[in-house]
Amino acid sequence: MIARGPNPRELPRGTEIAPVYVAAGREHDVASFMDRNVMVGILVIHRGRIVLERYGLGLQEHDRWSTMSTVKSMTAMLVGAAVQDGAIKSIDDPLTDYLPALRDSAYEGVTLRHVMTMSSGVRWTEVYPDRNSDVNRYSKSLADKVPDGVLKLMASLPRAHPPGSTFLYNSGDTFLLGAALTRAVGRKLADYMSEKVWRPAGMECDAFYTLESDGGQEIGGSRAGMVLRDFGRFAEFVRNDGVIDGTRVLPEGWVEAAATPAFVVPAPSVPDITHYGYSWWLGDGVMAALGHAGQRIDIFRDEDLSVVTLAALPQPPYVPATDHDRRAEIVTFTQAVRAACAAANRESRPA
Repeated sequence: MIARGPNPRELPRGTEIAPVYVAAGREHDVASFMDRNVMVGILVIHRGRIVLERYGLGLQEHDRWSTMSTVKSMTAMLVGAAVQDGAIKSIDDPLTDYLPALRDSAYEGVTLRHVMTMSSGVRWTEVYPDRNSDVNRYSKSLADKVPDGVLKLMASLPRAHPPGSTFLYNSGDTFLLGAALTRAVGRKLADYMSEKVWRPAGMECDAFYTLESDGGQEIGGSRAGMVLRDFGRFAEFVRNDGVIDGTRVLPEGWVEAAATPAFVVPAPSVPDITHYGYSWWLGDGVMAALGHAGQRIDIFRDEDLSVVTLAALPQPPYVPATDHDRRAEIVTFTQAVRAACAAANRESRPA
């Protein structure tokens, strides 16, 4: 459990926006967008104020929703907190300094930076429909609650590329990053997240990590849970450069470094993403945390804007043959949100 503090901080509210966009030859408002795209939650925070908040499919404001892989981006921010605290000297430290069980494996010579930018060079197949893919062997170990099972699996993988040379999305790499962070700070990820972010940022509800096994390592790259407004508060923490109430939690320049492209994303599955940074997906003006089935946290730092969209997008083999590109439509909706916030900015300026 990631414990909240005793005094949750209410997010102020501004004038509500009403974004409208066109898809399939028709104009759609927020309600239509949610119905068409199986959305469970929308939160827009502009200039520090909530300007849009909606729930769907029975989700309530204090229900925790799965982060899916958006928590990978949060884990990378927590690495920054450990650098600020001096628990990690450099992200160019060898991963094996923190996880000696990986010595003499393909992870020899791999650094924290490499796993944070998905460039460990280790062979990995992240193909969900393939039962024999590496990601499903990883998931099977988690389902069976095998102590240290993921660590042993990752140590058994061969090398495919020199470390730092090639981008390859790898959920196992972020598991290792979370495990290394646990060793570095000498406590549970949940306790460290609570101390550095959850309590000082005034999160509204306790959140949680899922464990690899009973009493085992927290999974730093997926399967965490939190409420919609706390997704938004985390986005605001990043948008505010890792500073909470004047206290710097992340090193100066860390967020900028995280938003600096490390690799071009080959064949991106969403139209607005072109690059990858410190476990954040990057595009024109956006830092995005992306998760399976349509989870997104979009941060537009230059626009003082954070947008959270949570969804339950159907997955193969349950995707209708006539289905539209829901991920692309989420991007289109977000562009409409940006336009509505920009218009609100113009209207609020003195004549």
